[in-house]
Amino acid sequence: MLEVIGKKENIGKYIKDVKDRKVVLFGFGHRVYKSYDPRAKIVRSIADDVFKILGQEPMVEIAMELEKIALTDEYFVSRKLYPNVDFYTGVIYKAMGFPTDMFPILFSIPRTAGWLAHWREFQSDPENKIARPRQLYKGYRQRDYVEMKDRVEVSLLY
Repeated sequence: MLEVIGKKENIGKYIKDVKDRKVVLFGFGHRVYKSYDPRAKIVRSIADDVFKILGQEPMVEIAMELEKIALTDEYFVSRKLYPNVDFYTGVIYKAMGFPTDMFPILFSIPRTAGWLAHWREFQSDPENKIARPRQLYKGYRQRDYVEMKDRVEVSLLY
């Protein structure tokens, strides 16, 4: 998303497109945290430390401006669209030199411990009323490998 925006001067148009539902504002909003994600505050301070060591990622200016808008614009505030933990994590990964295509994997790795803890809790506690049925995988047991050249590319941008 930050690469699509490209530079601070393009933020206004992107925000207008978000409000017109032409594009998605990634890294904002959370199913549980209906205010500023407390993890995002921690990651944002870590981002500052990373940038001191590695140099500031050019996308940071865009990210900070988007955050400023989300925290002050009534459109985002009324919809509780505050930056979530992934918003600044992505900028940190970019500064560290990870390709954008790796972000979903990098976002998933630390979540694995939490997912396993939820599953273990669910399995071991017969009184547990909180179920996460999506953790009961019912998908393919085996799939054929598809060569990269034969795969369909999916674009997240509209």
